[in-house]
Amino acid sequence: MSTKRSTPDFILIITTFLLLAIGLIMVYSASAVWADYKFDDTLFFAKRQLLFAGLGVVAMFFIMNIDYWTWRTWAKVILIVCFILLVLVLIPGVGMVRNGSRSWIGVGAFSIQPSEFMKIAMIFFLSKYLSENQKTIISFKKGLVPSLSLVFLAFGMIMLQPDLGTGTVMVGTCVVMIFVAGAKISHFVGLGLLGLAGFVGLILSAPYRMDRITSFLDPWQDPLGTGFQIIQSLYAIGPGGLFGLGLGQSRQKYFYLPEPQTDFIFAILAEELGFIGGSFVVILFAILLWRGIRIALGAPDLYGSFLAVGIISMIAIQVFINIGVVTGLMPVTGITLPFLSYGGSSLTLMLLAVGVLLNISRYARY
Repeated sequence: MSTKRSTPDFILIITTFLLLAIGLIMVYSASAVWADYKFDDTLFFAKRQLLFAGLGVVAMFFIMNIDYWTWRTWAKVILIVCFILLVLVLIPGVGMVRNGSRSWIGVGAFSIQPSEFMKIAMIFFLSKYLSENQKTIISFKKGLVPSLSLVFLAFGMIMLQPDLGTGTVMVGTCVVMIFVAGAKISHFVGLGLLGLAGFVGLILSAPYRMDRITSFLDPWQDPLGTGFQIIQSLYAIGPGGLFGLGLGQSRQKYFYLPEPQTDFIFAILAEELGFIGGSFVVILFAILLWRGIRIALGAPDLYGSFLAVGIISMIAIQVFINIGVVTGLMPVTGITLPFLSYGGSSLTLMLLAVGVLLNISRYARY
């Protein structure tokens, strides 16, 4: 394997910064009214997002200069630390409860979400496992079961919080990685049916999840309850039209759409910047996906390829689910939009992941 570095993927850097800049602007625009009402400071959320963006960018450039196979050496340690954090977050007094989920560890407004970092830890470890056991991945017992067992252990611990959205993204990412590694489609069909049955069980076991499904099928059945959020989201997107109402001119952020700076920030973006603005963001994500696939194909070794596939799959799945929810094509899952939604853990994780991807690009052969 060649150890000669080249320049990082410039298009990937520019695309990431464009998404980050749009995100910072939209976090301020979407949150100013709510921040002024709750904290008497229109910049409350924007300042914190800017802080995490600054830290994340510094970390991204730092990690961009760390050889990506370093993460192969530390993959097990990172995974164990993340499992320990998932245990700690469940302990009352240690884990913080927000919106019904015990998913955060921290003090006051500054906290981390261990389940977010478990996603990247699982990518590190699974990339190492698949690169070392690619020949056995076609075997159900020797290859597929051991890799998926660890994934579903992490998923089970995340569901104890509970956080179905983050768990779904992690499982989806790992399934893509295992499929790319060469696992048999027939094995996935059987496991898919089993997984579907388990997913239905998870939905039926919690009334609020069932409410999300019914509100997705017919939000007008309970317009002031379970269907409220998606209806308000569509009310935001609809009036946006082609060019939008103008930056800062959203109506739905005036206490109609709950906490619009987080999961539903794309709805506010579509309302203010219209179809053109929303399409531009989708195109930027498509460019990000394109560069990630190129990096994965050009990586000098299997570990780098699987690592790039995992990172870009994580981002793509999260974008797909978030925009699907906001536009009413999928049930509400509580997934943030990468680089745009307010949230320190999510933003930091995405920038760290891009840093790793940029390092792989320095060795990739296009």
